[in-house]
Amino acid sequence: MKNIQHHFSKIAHCYRDLRTTDLEPILFIKKKLQKYSNIVAADVGCGAGGYGLKLSQNLSKKLYLYCIDSNKEMIKQLSSYLNSHNIKTTQTIKASATKIPLPDNLLDCLFTFNAIHHFKILEFFNNASRVLKKDGYLFIYTRLRSQNKRNIWGKYFPLFNQKETRLYELNELKEILKKCPYLKIESIKFFKYKRVASLDWLLYQAENYHYSTFCLYEEGEFKSSLDKFKKNLKTQFKDLKDITWFDENILLVMRKV
Repeated sequence: MKNIQHHFSKIAHCYRDLRTTDLEPILFIKKKLQKYSNIVAADVGCGAGGYGLKLSQNLSKKLYLYCIDSNKEMIKQLSSYLNSHNIKTTQTIKASATKIPLPDNLLDCLFTFNAIHHFKILEFFNNASRVLKKDGYLFIYTRLRSQNKRNIWGKYFPLFNQKETRLYELNELKEILKKCPYLKIESIKFFKYKRVASLDWLLYQAENYHYSTFCLYEEGEFKSSLDKFKKNLKTQFKDLKDITWFDENILLVMRKV
């Protein structure tokens, strides 16, 4: 965990540039929440604010958002980013996902995007159910372990799947949820995105550790795997400026009962 925190502190200044922020789950969430006239919410594991901005822009003046992250450098980047876009209806909080410092029954909904594999998941579920109002929503956007194996990194970057053991499968999440009786799954939405990138961009992402998975490599392992990744892509793709693949994600929609 200490190594992961160091990783996020180091890349906080360029995190939004390295990662893809998907609009599709935001539009799905917007539709779910369209009957609300006002929304008090939290984005847990908010990072540098990519999803916080999209939430604020798409939910417009309805939303007051608590942005919560355990990394102070990410919080600093988020604050600057949202201020630069004139987003005023937010409050930043440095805290872990398992100790959300908000009152009971406060939130209409809670979001987390590509972050639950960093949480102690059952403790997070229990905390989420505490701070949500009755019938409040918990939206979890993540990728499953099997989805991770099918993307460009899982297919072609050596050891990526063996190193990334923190992700869940859907049945595992369902089993953990059985231990948290106040949260029930309302629906599950699967997303699939066609991606296109150049070899240079993919190497740049990896070299800057855009996935925390790369922190799990020893230095020599990473260098060797990066070189093999480059060779694999040169073998598999004719046009190295037009490498295509599919990313997959899942959105779990839960309600507090």
